[in-house]
Amino acid sequence: MTEAELPIFQLLGADCLTAIVAGFYRRVPQDSILGPMYPAHDLAGAEQRLRSFLIYRFGGPPDYLRDRGHPRLRQRHAPFVVDQAARDRWMQLMMASIDEQQVSAEHRAYLERFLGDIATFLQNR
Repeated sequence: MTEAELPIFQLLGADCLTAIVAGFYRRVPQDSILGPMYPAHDLAGAEQRLRSFLIYRFGGPPDYLRDRGHPRLRQRHAPFVVDQAARDRWMQLMMASIDEQQVSAEHRAYLERFLGDIATFLQNR
């Protein structure tokens, strides 16, 4: 039996999701594992794409689909080495950003499971 999806967009709102993504990308450039994966010239673009994807995926406006089409997450991440270390660091930085936003324990646990499943799915090495 799968866990029911929470209406995260409705519960947290666009501002909170935007702040979570911004907090994550604020940490990326200094990170020894993830930093090299993100070209400096496209950091703002990567932030916009993740923000748009999460807002759409969590029940907000479907701007991501309009702008980018089907997510095709594995295909889009194929050029990058996403091993266990990269997966774990992505989660570490994302959860630090979620904690910074003081998300409730229930919503934090849901986000950790949801994002952790996606991060594991994207591992390609």
